Amino acid sequence: MRIEIITPDKTIFEGEVNLVQLPGVDGLFEILNNHAPLISVLKKGKIKVSDKNKKTQFFEVSGGVVEVLNNKVLVLAE
Repeated sequence: MRIEIITPDKTIFEGEVNLVQLPGVDGLFEILNNHAPLISVLKKGKIKVSDKNKKTQFFEVSGGVVEVLNNKVLVLAE
């Protein structure tokens, strides 16, 4: 699946991944390939991104919104 993490200033990350873990307002949740459509609010925390080579990266956010649709994850982060 494809992910974009965007702030008001720039794009932080863009690429193909297998797993995304996000800090939702009700707790952590994960997105995998072929996830159902979703829109959710994010709180302060770390976004975990794992690619096909099992390389894991973390991105600190102060909050934001995530949209999942057709194997594309769009994170509008603060």
